[in-house]
Amino acid sequence: MNLEHQIALTLLTGGGKKKIRKILAHFEDSTDFFKASKHRLKSIPGIGEKFLQQLDRTGALKESEKYTDYFEKHNIQTLFYTDDEFPYRLNQCDDAPILVYKKGNMTCNLPRVVSIVGTRNASNYGKKICEELLHSFVGKDIVVVSGLAYGIDIYTHKLCTELGIQTIGVLGHGLDRIYPHVHTPVAQKMLENGGLLTEFLPGSNPDRENFPMRNRIVAGMCDATIVIESGERGGSLITAELANDYARDVFAYPGDITREFSKGCNYLIQKNKAHLITSSSDFFEMMDWKDETKNIPNQLQLFDELDEQELKIVELLKESQEVSMDVLAIKTEIPVRLMSGILLGLELKGVIKALPGKRFGL
Repeated sequence: MNLEHQIALTLLTGGGKKKIRKILAHFEDSTDFFKASKHRLKSIPGIGEKFLQQLDRTGALKESEKYTDYFEKHNIQTLFYTDDEFPYRLNQCDDAPILVYKKGNMTCNLPRVVSIVGTRNASNYGKKICEELLHSFVGKDIVVVSGLAYGIDIYTHKLCTELGIQTIGVLGHGLDRIYPHVHTPVAQKMLENGGLLTEFLPGSNPDRENFPMRNRIVAGMCDATIVIESGERGGSLITAELANDYARDVFAYPGDITREFSKGCNYLIQKNKAHLITSSSDFFEMMDWKDETKNIPNQLQLFDELDEQELKIVELLKESQEVSMDVLAIKTEIPVRLMSGILLGLELKGVIKALPGKRFGL
């Protein structure tokens, strides 16, 4: 699948991320989708007349052409949702983007990925929490994700660059700018060990409505979200709510009940939307993460009785850990109509397990 096709898919009107994924599962690659007749598309379950009327594949392809040279010139890489390097945790979320843009030297799929978020009005109390927490992360191969915003976000990113911790900033705009601009020096430093990630094309402004979309990526691509100081409203509470929706672990540090920017954390704890922690040791204990990096099994018992199609699925799951049925169909080139039966057979053999959201793992 070429880059222009991938970008064009994000530009289609009326499609939506979930619908595009379902459509692509019926084609071997995007080239077939862009060549398919409307009669062929109409035969796909869930594709209605309204979508077909809005569908302008030619226009989307033409618009996508203007971005490819820009990406090459500015060293921007893309991750399509079927790529091995796409954040597999994010792929577990129904509203995940199908394409993200990255800049830097990041690894999204390490065994431990944590988001740290909080108020834009960080106090010395909040900063001390960040310092204790991040010093405990040193040497443990933990990726730290945040939103490059004022306060806790940028303090977290800055400490990570100083401590040698890989850190990723998720943006609510395109990679042609840094917002807030004053954070440019830290963002440039982050490119050495981590970097910047966004679903927005260059030219996209940091509009208000973009930031809840940004927050869902911060929550979805991580194992856990930690909230350090928060008011009653704001982006960090949105991120925590989204993390709960995605069945991720959420943690919050309690604060003085009289302080404005402790109210959000105290609320999350009171409503059982976050685990109360007072130190990094609490966090590691609740996550059941030992001091040493977990050893991820790299071998799987070989099953002589597996046929060629089953082996394709097993090999893919070895690499990606958890994959949706639609992605399995695309990457193994096994038709969706056959995939369900093959997966059931592998379950009965005890090779794979079914996970929420029609996803599967070994």
